[in-house]
Amino acid sequence: MEQQVRIEIDKVALEGTLGLPEQAKGVVIFAHGSGSSRFSPRNTRVAGVLQQAGIGTLLFDLLTSEEDRIYEQRFDIDLLARRLVGATRWLAARPEMKGMAICYFGASTGAAAALQGAALTGTAIRAVVSRGGRPDLAMPYLEKVLAPTLLIVGELDTQVLQLNRQAFAHLAGEKELAVVPGATHLFEEPGTLEQAATLAKEWFIRYISL
Repeated sequence: MEQQVRIEIDKVALEGTLGLPEQAKGVVIFAHGSGSSRFSPRNTRVAGVLQQAGIGTLLFDLLTSEEDRIYEQRFDIDLLARRLVGATRWLAARPEMKGMAICYFGASTGAAAALQGAALTGTAIRAVVSRGGRPDLAMPYLEKVLAPTLLIVGELDTQVLQLNRQAFAHLAGEKELAVVPGATHLFEEPGTLEQAATLAKEWFIRYISL
């Protein structure tokens, strides 16, 4: 069951969609990439796969519509990470969240925000998944990430794959790099987004159930 929510952070109200399947044991907060929103079709499809597996999802806008018009703010990882941490605290305070694990899923620049947010919140985040992400943009924080981290990259997204390999070397905790055959940056090729969603689902299930 999905509900529209408003999350107050930094004196601004951010719009979100919270989906909580019955008897969910965890919730994944999505951090979308630059120029995207909570309506990102790719993240929405991944969220659907997670919900079918009994995992809750929170998709929300990290920036207001006014802030998003300022191009530089889309790449302000410090700001995006602060918003993500704020949304985490907001979610954790909800009564229905008692005893539930919280995880992060980041795409593009949102992956850097997810990893920085995970570093800032320590053991509060159970697991992190990056899809076609830019973890290199959070390089100073990677050694502080305690949450098990899965980096998913398309085989044909060669530049981003190289950046992910560099970032992977700096992650100090449990980690895995998964390369999806035949996929480019947006995972638009038939079946590739589904492969990424399945990898993410299995990663979250593994650690949410701990």
